[in-house]
Amino acid sequence: MVVLACVGGLAARAALGFPACRLVLERAFSLHKAHSIKVMENTFQLVRNIIPPLTTKKYKGQDGRIGVVGGCQEYTGAPYFAAISALKVGADLSHVFCAKEAAPVIKSYSPELIVHPVLDSPHAVRDVEAWLPRLHALVVGPGLGRDDVLLENVKGILEASKARGIPVVIDADGLWLIAQQPSLIQGYRKAVLTPNYVEFCRLYEAVLRDPMDSRDPDGAVLRLSQALGNLTIIQKGERDVISDGDQVLVCSQEGSRRRCGGQGDLLSGSLGVLVHWALLAGSEKTDGVNPLLVAAFGACALTRQSSSQAFQKYGRSMTTTDMIAEVGAAFRKLFET
Repeated sequence: MVVLACVGGLAARAALGFPACRLVLERAFSLHKAHSIKVMENTFQLVRNIIPPLTTKKYKGQDGRIGVVGGCQEYTGAPYFAAISALKVGADLSHVFCAKEAAPVIKSYSPELIVHPVLDSPHAVRDVEAWLPRLHALVVGPGLGRDDVLLENVKGILEASKARGIPVVIDADGLWLIAQQPSLIQGYRKAVLTPNYVEFCRLYEAVLRDPMDSRDPDGAVLRLSQALGNLTIIQKGERDVISDGDQVLVCSQEGSRRRCGGQGDLLSGSLGVLVHWALLAGSEKTDGVNPLLVAAFGACALTRQSSSQAFQKYGRSMTTTDMIAEVGAAFRKLFET
């Protein structure tokens, strides 16, 4: 695993055409390998710092009430994966706000989830808004689809969430919506975007009006974050590149060679919980590093570790369900030992 922190001078390097983060990476390995390893371990320690301790003195809901906005007739697995992953990481309650036809299916997957069949209702925004005071974070996009009615309702839900200052993780077709209308989250520093390569390229071109420079992927994530008002962005891939426009982290935790669908949903669901924990802990627990960067790194490492453990057991037949079963053990290995 490699952790890369790029601080200061990045904009100037980018303006001169230099791949800023790559230069820092090369220097870290050629001159300061021991320092790089220390930075890596320090970042893991920052994740450990934001994790609330388990104690008998807490009440239900205190460690996280997470809402997942998504789920339509065609896509019911994604919101389930995101919502159940939030519970496996340590949230106390997990809600799914989905279309009416998706609700019975999602309920059948698990009795652990609270399912609201309201997303295609004429009063969807009002119905979800009524729950927002009880939620610590929203995950928007898993299984959303591109139906105009659902997308229009999600726009209203995002506006209502921003008005209340609720952290928002945006994935899947939620990112497609943002690419159509970047102003929906422009400048909202409590938003975290989790695009894969294709989604990132689409979003980059929509915002910066220029094709992404594949020669400098780290710098591209940095520039897109800056253009969106320093939102936190995770570009998922062989390496997960994370930036808030000021710093860049790279997570290369070993994962698996199996690329089954649903892994991004596990990431977004676990990220919703870690974002809540990180913001609750504050920058004093993250040594001044943006808490959302710390949460993003933790979610990426956890997803990769869960994938690695599941792949070791099941190989080619591994599915995301197998990964979810590994979340607890992966969490203990990375953050509690």
